[in-house]
Order: sequence, then C-alpha cells, then structure tokens
Amino acid sequence: MTTITITTMPPVGAMIMLDFIWYAALAGIGITLMTGPLGCFIVWRRLSYFGDTLSHGALLGVGLSLFSGLPSQLAVFGVSVLIALLLSQLERSRRLSSDALLGLLSHSALALGVVTIAILGPTNIDLESLLFGDLLLVTQTDLIIIAFTVLLVWALLKWCWNAMVAATLSPELAAAEGQSPRLAQLALTLMIAGVIAVSIKLVGALLITAMLILPAAVARGLAKTPEQMAVMASLVGAFSVILGIAGAWHFDTPTGPSIVLAALTMFIITQVMTARRT
Repeated sequence: MTTITITTMPPVGAMIMLDFIWYAALAGIGITLMTGPLGCFIVWRRLSYFGDTLSHGALLGVGLSLFSGLPSQLAVFGVSVLIALLLSQLERSRRLSSDALLGLLSHSALALGVVTIAILGPTNIDLESLLFGDLLLVTQTDLIIIAFTVLLVWALLKWCWNAMVAATLSPELAAAEGQSPRLAQLALTLMIAGVIAVSIKLVGALLITAMLILPAAVARGLAKTPEQMAVMASLVGAFSVILGIAGAWHFDTPTGPSIVLAALTMFIITQVMTARRT
C-alpha cells in the first residue's frame, strides 16, 4: 500500500500575525537598547520629569508634521530639542524652580499638541495610538530606522560615556578636569530626543518615559558599576518587551501598557528581594 502523508500549512493570517509579533519584538528590543543606558542617566540625575516633558512635546511635533508635511520623526526630534533648549534658557533666569518649569512645559506641550492635531490633523487620526503606541504597527522601514538610531546612540555613548558619567557624578569636578558638563547635557538631550522621535509611533508619548525609567530603576538595585547598570537596564527592558508582548497576545491587552506592566513587575520583585537581603 502507498502511504500518503498530508502536511497542513498554517493559515496565512496566522503567519502574517507571527510576522507582526516578530517585528514588534525586534522593534521593542531595539528601543530598549537605547532607553536602557539613557534611562540610567535620567535616574542618576533625577530627570524623570525632564524625559516626561520631552515625550509630551512629541505630540506637538506630530501636529507640526501634519501641518508642514515634514516626516514625523524629524518634527518630533526638532520640537524635543527646542523644548530642551527653552527649558535650559528658562532655568538660567531662575524665576521659577526646575520642577515648576518642567510641569509647565510638559502639560503645555501636551495640551498644545493635542489641540494642534485636532485642528490640523485628519479626522481619522488615532490619538490613542499616539499616546500609548502600538508595536504591532511596526514595519520593515521602522526596523531599519530603529537599527540605525541604535548604532548612532551607542556610538555617541561610547564617544562621550566617561564625560557624561563624570558630569553626572560631579559637574564641578568634570569642569575642573577640562570637560564640559553643559556639552554632556546637550549630548544626553539630543540622544533622548532621537529615541523619542523614533519611539512615539510604537511606544507612545505617555509610555516612553516609563521605558526610560523602569528598566534603569530595576538595574540600579542589581549593578555595581555604571557600565553594568547600563547593560542590565537594556537586558531588563528587552525581557520586559518579550514578557509584555506574550502577555498582550495571551490576554488580548494593549502591547505598550503590557510591556510597561512587565517592567513594573520586575521592579517590584527586585525591590522585595533587596528588602529581604537587608
């Protein structure tokens, strides 16, 4: 007798969905390779509200891109840099405290961005996706942009890592050694602005700050050196992406918030473990 073996192929829709998940995982891991080390500086310098301000300003950049026709990444990057420079200028006047200025710029930029999008944007624009992102919308072009940005950010970090760490630990000592703390701050601002520009579509304006802070906060309790903390923060972020995407797939929840909750769970676990040791 002749044995006939029948092989069944997975449905086309399932294969396409698997491609989306792989793209989402690669994009998320690529983003965490940047937010990990940059988030360490935000945690060390206690600049969490600064990152929040830049991410909120990203919505204004999206609105301006709709008005001007510029690529959204370029518009978001430009607006983030302008907000950072404006904040630096206002801090020099010392008429308001830094936290008051950050609060003013953060919520003002968010409100102005939402109003600009509502007035200038098409009626079918999904404002929720801009706020919370959707990693499942990532394309091959997005992956190429993220990969290029990862290489650029890591090259800049390798070039000015020691200067940025020195300026973070002691700006006065760094200046005495001939380094420029202000230049280090500018480099950090430009890198954060670049990460926000390529991430807003995928992670969202309200969640990018969490991806900058939570993995770094987890790594802070585990690492012994700044370099270890940067690497661990990237690893924690990548693991959070994998767990978050798996949870979103299983429970049918939004991808971005699921990733943030995965990072939050890891933070809580490390805090409990650290408390037991002490």
